Amino acid sequence: MTTLARPDSPSRAAGPALPPASQAEYRPMPSPAELLRSLPQSARAAQSVHAGRAAVKQVIAGKDPRWLVVVGPCSIHDPRAGLDYAARLAELADELGDTLLIAMRAYFEKPRTSVGWKGLINDPYLDDSCCVDEGMHIARRFLLCAAELGLPLAGEALDPLSPLYLADLYSWTAIGARTTESQTHRELASALDSVVGFKNSTDGTLEAALNAIVSASSPHAFLGLDHAGRVAAVNSRGNPHCHLVLRGGGGRPNYDSVSVALAEHAMKKRDIPPVIMVDCAHGNSWKNHALQPVALADAVSQIAHGNRSIRGLMLESFLEAGNQPIPADLSQLRYGCSITDPCVDWDTTARVLREARAKLRPLLGN
Repeated sequence: MTTLARPDSPSRAAGPALPPASQAEYRPMPSPAELLRSLPQSARAAQSVHAGRAAVKQVIAGKDPRWLVVVGPCSIHDPRAGLDYAARLAELADELGDTLLIAMRAYFEKPRTSVGWKGLINDPYLDDSCCVDEGMHIARRFLLCAAELGLPLAGEALDPLSPLYLADLYSWTAIGARTTESQTHRELASALDSVVGFKNSTDGTLEAALNAIVSASSPHAFLGLDHAGRVAAVNSRGNPHCHLVLRGGGGRPNYDSVSVALAEHAMKKRDIPPVIMVDCAHGNSWKNHALQPVALADAVSQIAHGNRSIRGLMLESFLEAGNQPIPADLSQLRYGCSITDPCVDWDTTARVLREARAKLRPLLGN
């Protein structure tokens, strides 16, 4: 299983000298093709990804009557604890799979309003050494181990180059509230093979996310890199598997029935299929992990009372409840506790998902 031992990687010597006015240092990275060759998908992982993508697409399209649940840590900072969680989640996914299609959050990049830890890829050793090449290696190795367990995996596309290294292992991808308005991320989403959920803006408004869904479903031509690391002109076909994620914002939640109805109306006006995921964390819980089960129960109740637009749910969950700052002495880190947003603990996660399954299972008939 994955540990934080430093992987073999290319030399970290600085790249070509830059003009004196430059404020950047360039360090070499392996190309995406090189990393994929060194860490290829096993037959088991490939089958897991293929099945996960197909199942997520069927659920979001309404062809599979189950509900998608994306659940897991706010971010992965300790691969050992992350894989401990993944093993438990794989068992729970099997138990509840007749009603809930469970995918694990495996996020390695964190957007920041100002500054802070940017995620395992950027700073895998939590010490500001910012060994991005090693972080990418560790992230891919983690995803391969998790895929071996049969779990569909979910991530966020934040850096536009990261998907070249990791996207082949994801079944569901988020475009976050801070990047939904970005043309670069809309173009990126148009080229992904996974289902993509666009979150509403941090102020709670929907317009940027709805525009993003329309944009990402269309073909685009844009500059990017190929897997050999060369600059390339990318021509995407458009992604037909995009949907809205309600995450609250502007000081209020938007998981309630009125907010959901308003979102449905806005989507129908734009000829966007009314497919919604309710993110029970972030603005919908005021970043209070104790309120995530409240949001989940409300969304499940709406479904039980006839709502058919809510096709997905999201929880931020880890082994231990809450979160913790990164200590100066890393040996003092609490195992299985988030270092970013606060999470629901494992026992609560299992309980609320079992309760959701019990309420939703009768809706499926036989």
